Amino acid sequence: MEIDSAIQQRLSKANQTHLLAYWSELNDEQRQILLHDINEVDFDRVKEAYDGIKHDLFTGINGENKKQEVIDDIMEPIPDHMAGSIDEASREELEDYRQKGLKAISQGSVCVLLLAGGQGTRLGVDYPKGMFEIDLPSKKSLYQIQAERIRRLEQIANEQFNTKTGIIPWFIMTSEHTQEQTEKYFRSHNYFGLKRENIIFFEQHTLPALDFQGKILLEEKYRLTKAADGNGGLYRALKTRSVLDEMKKRHIQYVHVYGVDNILVRLADPIFIGFCLKKNADCAAKVVKKTIPTEAVGVICKVGERFQVVEYSEISEQTAHRKKSDNSDELVFNAGNICNHFFTLNFLQDVCLKGENELRYHVAKKKIPSVDTNGIYVDKPSQINGIKLEKFVFDVFPFSKTFAVWEVRREDEFSPLKNGSGSKDTAATCRRDLMIQHVRWLQEAGAYLPLDINKHIETIGKTCEISPLISYAGENLEFTKGQIYDLPIFIELNTDTQEPITDFPKKLSLSNGVTPISMQTNGVHH
Repeated sequence: MEIDSAIQQRLSKANQTHLLAYWSELNDEQRQILLHDINEVDFDRVKEAYDGIKHDLFTGINGENKKQEVIDDIMEPIPDHMAGSIDEASREELEDYRQKGLKAISQGSVCVLLLAGGQGTRLGVDYPKGMFEIDLPSKKSLYQIQAERIRRLEQIANEQFNTKTGIIPWFIMTSEHTQEQTEKYFRSHNYFGLKRENIIFFEQHTLPALDFQGKILLEEKYRLTKAADGNGGLYRALKTRSVLDEMKKRHIQYVHVYGVDNILVRLADPIFIGFCLKKNADCAAKVVKKTIPTEAVGVICKVGERFQVVEYSEISEQTAHRKKSDNSDELVFNAGNICNHFFTLNFLQDVCLKGENELRYHVAKKKIPSVDTNGIYVDKPSQINGIKLEKFVFDVFPFSKTFAVWEVRREDEFSPLKNGSGSKDTAATCRRDLMIQHVRWLQEAGAYLPLDINKHIETIGKTCEISPLISYAGENLEFTKGQIYDLPIFIELNTDTQEPITDFPKKLSLSNGVTPISMQTNGVHH
């Protein structure tokens, strides 16, 4: 098989002729794979991306310090009039937000968009992270929990406004590595009770990994390296995969974007949606307070006249520790980013059509398995040998004309699944946080539970799980009021009768150390 002269010219123009270095060693099948990979690459885009980061790539430590000093000098917290907090809003304000959000949902104006391109490599599995089960009694995966939250919220909105139009379409952005498995998984579980036509899968793009001179690395002698272009690849995919057209066809006006790994995520949270509508925001973010000044999370702030996420590594320790006043423990830069965002469709259309090409790539220097200069495949390079280029979903914040930030409680809405083992962000911590949340819901509904119930969950491994089909955010649990229960507790929905199925092994007497806690939750109430 001869090499087409047009391909040779393309490679020569792009300074990538090394991709054919092993052509004579390949069989016909391998040559076809290599040609397919080459034809898939947009070399102009690769060159543009590399040229955009080339200066930063070779900037030494002094340059990095200079960048930090500049950031520290011009960072400002989000102005108060653009921010809100679930802890500072009155009950009346929260109910107003909630009603506005539920009304938009009931009108079919809201969709959710899941960033699900990541594999579960760090979790020690070879399948998409959304398929991961955190060992709940129900054995539900992240995908199933999210699907059932959508179903419950649709029910709440439709009952509230006596409609049938409250459908929340679910757009799921996969990657080359997760697309096929994700679609198969949803099919095999009958889309978890949602209608097939309301789940729209689309695939983000990939970019080849590069060496430090901008040359594409080879994964094999006949295959190019490929990596997803970051969750900020969303904006290119929205345009090229005709997702914006689909949203417009469905009369979507508001889009809630979130990451797959947060076990506590409230999809299309009506309070958040309502807050954004009240603020007339075109772009908004949910945040949580940082646990410590130096927590490894990005901070949402104002830089110049625009809003952006400043990574924790870009902020000096002195700036990270700044307090609002001498008499306050409140940090100046406390708005921790949790990948939970609101966009109007009009904003997304403007960004995708006019601004996507302006988004610069971020550089991740990595040890990338690849074929070295001697033609030998190195599975585990001893040194960093290349870069992956990616964009981030929050890169579009500077384009916002009416930005807003909504602060929520970490214990209610943020517990990410990142690591396979350890003390932080694992299946064990996600399971604990979800179950302790469900304990709070039962206590707030008026149930009687053991005084040391959280200890039983954290150290003894007892369980408490409430199906999302029963309660989206603590509502609809009145039937537990005045009841005295012990762990384990499992509450599921009987899909035939639409009534709760409660599985309590025994009831306690009041003398066994139980306590009622009656509190008004700020969640959605049915």
